[in-house]
Amino acid sequence: MDTIFLRDLEINATIGIFEWEKRIKQKVRIDLEMTTDIVKAAASDAIEDTLDYKAISKRIIQFVEDSRYELIETLIEKVSEILLKEFNIPWVRLTISKPGAVRGSRDVGITIERGERTD
Repeated sequence: MDTIFLRDLEINATIGIFEWEKRIKQKVRIDLEMTTDIVKAAASDAIEDTLDYKAISKRIIQFVEDSRYELIETLIEKVSEILLKEFNIPWVRLTISKPGAVRGSRDVGITIERGERTD
């Protein structure tokens, strides 16, 4: 299997446990790795034969901007479900981080892997 990746996608989200966080948008960063077979796409040179990372990023942006969650844990699970189901991706590694959430730290977040990776 081959891997298509998307790194450092910045989206403004309503996320957090504190009341003030529920009233504002905060930046989250998303890194994404998805397995697919690129052989057909390489031969046809057609977007229809591969994972359309522009369509994937637009869907993620729309979902995250419209969502309201307290925990990154909930957000990351919902985003992974969208990727696996709507885009028929067999395996995904997804990282969502919240820059500046912990004083003295550049970033804090979660990385998950979902689906089955077949090599």
